[in-house]
Amino acid sequence: MHTRIVFTGRGIVALEQAQSPALTEGTVRLRSLYSLMSTGTETICFSGNFEPGTGWDGWVKYPFFPGYALVAEVTELGPGTGCLKVGQVVVSRCGHASEHVKLESECYPVPDGVDLKLVSWFALAKIAAMGARAAVHRLGESVVVIGAGPVGQMSLRWAAVTGPLHLVAVDTVPARLDMARRGGATVCIPKTIDEAQADITAALAGRQPDLVIDTTGNPLAFRGALRTARPRGRILLLGDTGHPDKQHMVQELVVRGLTLVGAHDGNEDGEWNTPRILGLFYRLVLDGRFPLNGLITHEFRPEQCADAYALAASRRSETMGILFDWRGGNAG
Repeated sequence: MHTRIVFTGRGIVALEQAQSPALTEGTVRLRSLYSLMSTGTETICFSGNFEPGTGWDGWVKYPFFPGYALVAEVTELGPGTGCLKVGQVVVSRCGHASEHVKLESECYPVPDGVDLKLVSWFALAKIAAMGARAAVHRLGESVVVIGAGPVGQMSLRWAAVTGPLHLVAVDTVPARLDMARRGGATVCIPKTIDEAQADITAALAGRQPDLVIDTTGNPLAFRGALRTARPRGRILLLGDTGHPDKQHMVQELVVRGLTLVGAHDGNEDGEWNTPRILGLFYRLVLDGRFPLNGLITHEFRPEQCADAYALAASRRSETMGILFDWRGGNAG
């Protein structure tokens, strides 16, 4: 038996026991060490805060098993495996549970020397990396990131390693802006994007940014993003709103000749995919060029999952990384 976190209904979470699956061809068994909550995605799923007929509505069906950022130890190898070893630490896109059986090809080894708690950011860093590629960062540009939540923090860090002239973070929460500054932001503006227009122009010596990245999933922030970029500038939309009926194009998109591009976790290809992104992520973390210290603000045991999701849903501005610690006594 093992334990797993489940949303049994809208706003209802529990830790339940489940039968441990058997190993099959090409799979390995994982014992969970840490899993990181994706606070944006998971609170939308937890609260059911999305419109009928949206992609969210088609995906979230209760009971729903949240989570996709797992750090785990390999405990058993199934037939047809051989790349991994028992005792090896890996990351995998798995839910919040004490144990998993996963295809060996979907488990990625963690190099020595990396803090395993910080490694739990791998999935959100990968999502932001898909945005970094779609945004086509260019040396010496001015970049504005709207929203300094988890995906915004990862987006800022990818942007920082590309050599922007200005890297501006916009968020209403000062603590998040402090984290953004440690991640490479050169200017931090504690306002909404609509309120920040004059501050952005002043910080950029009278110019508007070349690239604006909207990580919020807030339909009103998208409107502000379209008004922020320079003429013929670029907008990256990296956040799927649960209320697309409120996410309107404005005149600026056409009149000012803006380029709008979206990015999603699943936009992989032969050149830009999970193994390559993780290899780059690990290298930058080890070199100190992708700083993650201080981003985990709260840690919970799995049996405290109700408290963890209540915090994320009602006081999200007080959080950044919310980590579940599965070590010790987690087999159910």
